[in-house]
Order: sequence, then C-alpha cells, then structure tokens
Amino acid sequence: MASLLAEGVETVIQLQRKLGRQYLRVLLEWKEFDEIRDLRRSIQLDTIYYSLVFAAEKGLPWPAVAEVGNLMVELLDETKGLPISQAIQILQEKLIAFRVRLPTVKLHAVCDYFHNTFIKHYWLYQFTLGKERDHRQKFTSLEVYAPPTPLLLMEGIDVEVWKYQQQLANLSEMEAQKRAKMVLIRKTLDQEREHVLQKVYSDVQQQAQILSKETLMCLVKEAIKTQIQSLCEILQNEIQTTFEILQLKLQKKALLLNPPVPYPPPPAAEDRGRSSKNPKKQEKTKERKEGEEEKKTKKKK
Repeated sequence: MASLLAEGVETVIQLQRKLGRQYLRVLLEWKEFDEIRDLRRSIQLDTIYYSLVFAAEKGLPWPAVAEVGNLMVELLDETKGLPISQAIQILQEKLIAFRVRLPTVKLHAVCDYFHNTFIKHYWLYQFTLGKERDHRQKFTSLEVYAPPTPLLLMEGIDVEVWKYQQQLANLSEMEAQKRAKMVLIRKTLDQEREHVLQKVYSDVQQQAQILSKETLMCLVKEAIKTQIQSLCEILQNEIQTTFEILQLKLQKKALLLNPPVPYPPPPAAEDRGRSSKNPKKQEKTKERKEGEEEKKTKKKK
C-alpha cells in the first residue's frame, strides 16, 4: 500500500467528497471496488478520508495531514484481532514517533481524534473489518421514472372536474374512431365488390363465342347477387356502428346534463339574494343623500 504525500492529500481535500474519495483510492493504490458489495473496503476508505478532513480542518500543514492519513491506514491494518490495550499502546507509540513536528496543542488534538473515533469504536471496527461478511444479498435493477412537471396552480382544476373532462374526451374519441372505422369498412367492401364484378366482366370477355341467353342471365344474376351482398354488408355494418355511436352520444348527453360541482361550489341563489342589497333601500338612501346635498347648497347661498 502506498504512503500518502502532501500534494496528494491536498488534492483530495480540494475535490468534492465523491471525487476526493475516488482520488484517495488511487493514491492508496487500491483496485476499484463495488461500494455496495464490498462494504468493508468502503468503510476503510471513509475512515481514512475523514481523518484527512479532520486534520485539514484543524489547520495542520499538508505534510502533517498526510501523516494523519498514514497513521489511520497503519492502525486499521496493524490492530486486526488485537485487544484494545495493545491497540492503545500502538497508537501511543506511533504518536510519539510522529514524523512531522507539531505544536503540543495540535498533537493533543490528533490524539483526541483517534481516541474519540478509532479507540472509542474499536470493537465495532474489529467486528466490521475483521470478519468476512455473510453474502446473502439480492440486487435488482429498477428503472426510476421522474414525476411529470406539475402545471401552474392557475391552470389547476378540481379532481372531479378533471375526471369529468376526461370522460367527455374519451367518449368523443371513441365516437370519432367508430366513424372512421365505418368509413374504412365501407371503402373495403366497395373495393371487394369492384373486384368481384371485374372478375365477372373478365370471364365474359374471355369467351370467344356468342353468349347464350341462359349464360347471360347467370352472369347478370351473379353480378346482382354480388351487389346485393355488398350492400347488405355495408348496411349491416353502418346500422351497427350507428347504434354504437348513438349509445356514445347518449352517454355523453347524460354527462353533460350532470356536470360535477366545482370546488369551492358557487354561492346559492338564496345567498346571492341575501348578500345583494334591497333595491328599494338603495333608492331611499340615494334620495336621502340628494336631499342632504340640496340643504348644504341652500345654506351656502
């Protein structure tokens, strides 16, 4: 594992947290790993990263910040499976042999940081980082759809009114589809009829000899039969489609006759009558005001 240097940790601190962690992994010469599947490695990286953040926020020089990170890396590696007493002894020895000379106050701050984090939660670190995880996990990829952009509040309408408008729009759309379908079927049947009649005419033209009366009657009957069948199918389809369109119109008419009450509901006729002033009282008030104005005018004269 590579040692951290002042230039590298300065770049780590200056980057955003996500990018800084990734750059720290590169400085430590760790291989890229899955943050979710390999939580032990992720916790180790977080622990080292936050030790660098602490040292930088305390105003330590960059070489000292790098040494704090190296100290955390060595503690995580050398204290695996050891009792807490030996871990404290290792920490004390490493603080005494700290490579960068620091004022006593700042060295005490570094010591307090390791005691309040690493030593205080020592058994949690041992349990998390010292044992293999039981990999019983299931991962599922889900596609997340962002919610649609909401409309302006001024364009909002009541839910019941919106449902009512949607019902009317659906009925109108179904009616238009029925009409388009009726036109399409009529056109298709007309084409089939023309095809059958063209076939009859072709059969007549292919006969070199003069047609007998019986043959001509058969051809005429076949042509008439084709016309009648086509017309019957067209009429049957149009009657059925017209009946369905009428049903849709009835449903639409029923909706139009029973629109939903908007929220808040409009004031009733009685409330409007109470709120409006009596016209007779308005006339009397107007006459009284005119009389007072005339008296004032006479006094002035």
